[in-house]
Amino acid sequence: MKSLLTAKELATALSLSVDTVWRYTRQERIPAVDLGGKQYRYDKEAVLAALTARDRAASKESTIYSSDSGYTYEDYLKIPDQPGYRFEVLEGTLVREPSPTTRHQRICRELALALISYFDAVDPDGEVFFAPLDVTLTAVNVLQPDILYVSGARQGIVLEDHIDGPCDLVVEIMSPTNRRKDRLQKMSIYGKAGIPHYWLVDPEEDTLEAFVLKGGTYALAVAVDPEQEFAHPDFPGLALNLRKVFHMSK
Repeated sequence: MKSLLTAKELATALSLSVDTVWRYTRQERIPAVDLGGKQYRYDKEAVLAALTARDRAASKESTIYSSDSGYTYEDYLKIPDQPGYRFEVLEGTLVREPSPTTRHQRICRELALALISYFDAVDPDGEVFFAPLDVTLTAVNVLQPDILYVSGARQGIVLEDHIDGPCDLVVEIMSPTNRRKDRLQKMSIYGKAGIPHYWLVDPEEDTLEAFVLKGGTYALAVAVDPEQEFAHPDFPGLALNLRKVFHMSK
């Protein structure tokens, strides 16, 4: 008989917060076995299949180009501009996606302003950047994080036209077209590159998940919504008004 997981075990296996698992369960977005008394168990593969089907249905606008030999940064530089789209190279695969929505950009702006204010105070030599800006991690990994922070100690990676190497913090704001890519593929690439902090912002759920790299794997350190206080041990004093970030009325 297939072993079923608790909500906490499923959250750990899929790099989700337990609150997200419960929310998906209530909304019937993932299959669950109801044991009664608000007790549920989950088949990891069935849950993955449900989430994958949802992502595929939402990502019809995304176009993925691939090459047998694999794309490199040099190939990437030869791509002609296409208004309304942006490109990345993920493990040698060239990915084209639609430009962000206005809500995405508003969230990005508010979060970037908060981070700029914080890092100006605690690390005046550090810098916060936001897309579009290329980050080259390897010859076959060229990404455009929504927001990134390079500490003063790593300023050597800041070149004139791109960031060449792992920064200190990457923030990705998910959309219906890139949820699986951000949560799985990009998380793996950023982890292999040694980026210590990876944050995922979910405009559909109004949540922010902050992951910390431990032993080569990202572990969830903080998961908050606009009704909760953001308190991260590695960023003392960083106060994020998530109601403002997500443009929610008071």
